Amino acid sequence: MTSQGSRNLLPVLFLLCMAALVGLCVLLGLSGRPATTPTVQETEPQNPPSLRAVVIDPGHGGEDGGTQSDSGVYEKDLNLSVALLLRDILEANGVPVVMTRDEDVLLYDRNGNHQGHKKQMDLASRLSTARHTEDCLFISIHMNSFPQSQYHGLQVWYGKEDPLSAEIAADIQSTVRALLQNDNARRTKAATDSIYLLKQLKSPAVLVECGFLSNPEEAERLSDPVYQQKLALAIASAIMPYVQPIS
Repeated sequence: MTSQGSRNLLPVLFLLCMAALVGLCVLLGLSGRPATTPTVQETEPQNPPSLRAVVIDPGHGGEDGGTQSDSGVYEKDLNLSVALLLRDILEANGVPVVMTRDEDVLLYDRNGNHQGHKKQMDLASRLSTARHTEDCLFISIHMNSFPQSQYHGLQVWYGKEDPLSAEIAADIQSTVRALLQNDNARRTKAATDSIYLLKQLKSPAVLVECGFLSNPEEAERLSDPVYQQKLALAIASAIMPYVQPIS
């Protein structure tokens, strides 16, 4: 498709995505509570949007599968599925998106000396993508795991270098809670030194742990394409007020 054709489709895709978001609210029984149902307008920050792009980072990939559910579903695959859905929604609404990966690969130079350094090279590649995208929000998509299977729920971590990170993280957390996870009492957390990318980035940066693959019920939901679409829509609705769409 030509770039002109893509631009002509944006208004149509915008309406489709907004209709899907309204449909999500109806399906979840939220349409009768307009005062508390989060919308793009209600989560809109006081200041005009200052960001111009979103870098979406599906965690893991390739030989690094991440965590795994009891049924054998790899985190890397769910991360990519949710990330691609989020990309499509944002782009349909005129938000420029850069992906750190859009296929099942670990990001390292296969022609170089990568022996024992694949993970370091992978992280360096993701960091470089974010640093070379001006005025961007970096959002990394992951799945959680814990030895005890009862734990569940999305949780957002935020980088400490830019104060906007905490604000965006809070909006993602509260929007997903209202639309999908009413029983989720988790709070956002500042990234520790172990979350390398959020520690290194100076721009707004968040990491979304979408749920626990160690919880069989939540792992089943996270593997459901319909639930993934709802999750991506909820995250997108929280992000869009912070980014200037292409006019």
